[in-house]
Amino acid sequence: MIAMTFSVRPEQGEPGDFDLGDISCTGENGAVASTGHAPDQGMMIHLSVPLLLHGLGTLLFGERRTLSYTGVGSSFRLDFRRDGKGFVSVSSKGTPVGGTRAEDLARTVLHAAEEFAEEDLPSLPPGSGARSDYLAAVRGFRAAAA
Repeated sequence: MIAMTFSVRPEQGEPGDFDLGDISCTGENGAVASTGHAPDQGMMIHLSVPLLLHGLGTLLFGERRTLSYTGVGSSFRLDFRRDGKGFVSVSSKGTPVGGTRAEDLARTVLHAAEEFAEEDLPSLPPGSGARSDYLAAVRGFRAAAA
């Protein structure tokens, strides 16, 4: 099983589209996160989550078998590999994290993205382009996962 969380870093001033944040991913083989690295691997989280959803959509619901995802403005990377039986393994720069069925990964990532949207997106300024892109990516991923 894979677990994933998205977060915004505190104390950045007024919330905005380009706020730095982090991704953490945990599986049966360990955990990786964009926090605690030198150089810093934080990312523009409101832009990075939609990028992850778009990439995973092509992996989980299309013909693509591999995805190497890097957060926007970051060097944090997650690598996904789907086998012919629908099992997806996750690693980060060669470090295995774990694996799960494609459907379970889709539910896990969608839940994390929806939870983050509920907690964080309301703080973005009205008319935020990042908010509208984020919500469109969640809707598209949800529709593909249905």
